[in-house]
Amino acid sequence: MAEGTAEAPLENGGGGDSGAGALERGVAPIKPQYLTTKEQFHQFLEAKGQEKPCRETEVGDSAGNDLAEPEAKRIRLEDGQTEDGQTEEAAEPREQPQTQKRARGQNKGRPHVKPTHYDKNRLCPSLIQESAAKCFFGDRCRFLHDVGRYLETKPADLGPRCVLFETFGRCPYGVTCRFAGAHLGPEGQNLVQEELAARGAQPPPVRNGLDKALQQQLRKREVRFERAELALRQFSQGQPPGPTPAAAVPEGTVAKGAPRQDNCGAQQVPTGLGTSTPPSSPVRTCGPLTDEDVVRLRPCEKKRLDIRGKLYLAPLTTCGNLPFRRICKRFGADVTCGEMAVCTNLLQGQMSEWALLKRHQCEDIFGVQLEGAFPDTMTKCAELLSRTVEVDFVDINVGCPIDLVYKKGGGCALMNRSTKFQQIVRGMNQVLDVPLTVKIRTGVQERVNLAHRLLPELRDWGVALVTLHGRSREQRYTKLADWQYIEACVKAASPMPLFGNGDILSFEDANHAMQTGVAGIMIARGALLKPWLFTEIKEQRHWDISSSERLDILRDFTSYGLEHWGSDTQGVEKTRRFLLEWLSFLCRYVPVGLLERLPQRINERPPYYLGRDYLETLMASQKAADWIRISEMLLGPVPPNFVFLPKHKANAYK
Repeated sequence: MAEGTAEAPLENGGGGDSGAGALERGVAPIKPQYLTTKEQFHQFLEAKGQEKPCRETEVGDSAGNDLAEPEAKRIRLEDGQTEDGQTEEAAEPREQPQTQKRARGQNKGRPHVKPTHYDKNRLCPSLIQESAAKCFFGDRCRFLHDVGRYLETKPADLGPRCVLFETFGRCPYGVTCRFAGAHLGPEGQNLVQEELAARGAQPPPVRNGLDKALQQQLRKREVRFERAELALRQFSQGQPPGPTPAAAVPEGTVAKGAPRQDNCGAQQVPTGLGTSTPPSSPVRTCGPLTDEDVVRLRPCEKKRLDIRGKLYLAPLTTCGNLPFRRICKRFGADVTCGEMAVCTNLLQGQMSEWALLKRHQCEDIFGVQLEGAFPDTMTKCAELLSRTVEVDFVDINVGCPIDLVYKKGGGCALMNRSTKFQQIVRGMNQVLDVPLTVKIRTGVQERVNLAHRLLPELRDWGVALVTLHGRSREQRYTKLADWQYIEACVKAASPMPLFGNGDILSFEDANHAMQTGVAGIMIARGALLKPWLFTEIKEQRHWDISSSERLDILRDFTSYGLEHWGSDTQGVEKTRRFLLEWLSFLCRYVPVGLLERLPQRINERPPYYLGRDYLETLMASQKAADWIRISEMLLGPVPPNFVFLPKHKANAYK
């Protein structure tokens, strides 16, 4: 996962406070009149939930217990916490909680049901898209071609309004839409709102998508990477990489009639992306031919990345998807970055990996983050992205702490592999037209800092900007981020800009971080707990946001999700999954009006409290069943046998 997935907690600065703040170290200081017990908290939610059904269905067994979880999840921790930081549903004995094992990492044994399992009888795409041609597979097609039979088995609609129909005037999912009643005529035809269609309201084109022809070429290994191979040959000969001369480009790599100069730009002249066979369809270009299209940019002429003083949303694995980034952009995030993408998966043409590169039109400053361990794959992937995607910068993940990445030599392991690290940076910098940035940690071991030695080298290798997460790999996401060390690294990196990352959950935290001299701050888990943090920083205030406003944010997220992933069964359940993952972080937010001392610290575990209304209390629940209840308010009832367990174990409060 991307190292920005979770910032570690700040120490509880209010240990000497009186009242609720002094009850326990690491517990949020909530006003006494709102505090309650675990039993009273859940009794209140169950009683109110029965009074206010509001489209919710019962999740769990008849006794009100949550769905069964894997045995590894039921390890007892402090104060009735499970290993992922969520409260256990069943009241178990609390003997000797200090002797229990402390868990870390991911819930690898969690149940996982793909959205395709929810829709057994799927309709053939040739019938969904009215303009599509006749089914290519004919009798061999494994999908249904009988609309009447499909409608007999289709689940009931989830609501009376279709987001796509109301926004764009037409729903491309037709009868398969889970809100189809809003746009189906009496004979089952898909209706169109002429007013919206006349104004040209169409879904925004997908940027940075994977073309089918390119995917086939990648799978058949027909794509050639001339500039990357030249850089790799220079490395093997012990030469530093330099600009690519035109004479060094192998014969036969440029299509007939194209310029002789090597070019990997986004508007490349139709060359089949350097393939050995002509492409099935030429790459579309528009506008006049300029020198930049023909002549390779020199390093001094590369596009500049000037984001000093801007708020940078970290690349967040799982939760940092496109709909979530749209939410953060609306609240004031200046710079966004896609989720960590594995370079080998991109080179293999995996659709799921290429989906991480997609960019919304509201993301004016956008980058992608790559993870890899070897110069050949990383350099080739950089050349491929330079040809095919539209980004403002490319970031190298040198901070991911998880074993799956580290043991293969990627992520934090690159900090100890300086030769490979240098070759990766120099090779990627040579083939990219956009600036190259790097995200690192302080080091691998907790008390052995490496960043201050690496920063001058990264500056000499041509890196445009570095982001430093103030923790080592060994710390993962626990303990304090070392901002004193980040301040020392600012001087070591000068004049290269350095962004700081870690422990920012309020505008006071952001102000203290900027006092260290960093060029800007990256916000990770703070944005997951409260995406309006960007507004608080820019307006220098605490926002006592109401529960109804927070529900409106979730409603906007679901609308963005249905627009991005689709309004059919697969799209609805994918949106629900990502919403539930986000709710596993949102439940840790404590409303400003309930705190005895401001601001809330990111390591302060919320105690059991009753909010100012039922919805505020429900949003504070750390039971997965209550998160599902919130999702049902927005997306309707869950499918039969639905199970959810968060991906990440949150141990930051321990």
